[in-house]
Amino acid sequence: EVQLQASGGGLVQAGESLRLSCATSGFDFDDAAIAWFRQVPGKELEGISCISNTGGVPWYEDSVKGRFTISSDDGKNTVYLQMDNTKSEDTGVYYCAADLGRCSFLKSAYRAWGKGTQVTVSS
Repeated sequence: EVQLQASGGGLVQAGESLRLSCATSGFDFDDAAIAWFRQVPGKELEGISCISNTGGVPWYEDSVKGRFTISSDDGKNTVYLQMDNTKSEDTGVYYCAADLGRCSFLKSAYRAWGKGTQVTVSS
């Protein structure tokens, strides 16, 4: 059974850091792309970052470039999203998603999704 478990959300002040984790199981982690999406009430689900364990450079949505860093630990089958210099617009529910192959910011590209973790950045 494919499972993704997102964790690490919370409440921080603007400018502070937060690290999200996406623990995975049930699929070939080394052949997968894992992405983070953000849901804000009233807005479409938005792709934030993605890493493909098959290679290639990580993807970042423009507003988080230079502030967020995605990384992958194949020993733990876990992907992390380090969020630095946070801003109030980073607030939302963050979901991790996975599928085999390359990165995409299309939600339809991912068959496996975890439950979200709430991130709130106060200004």
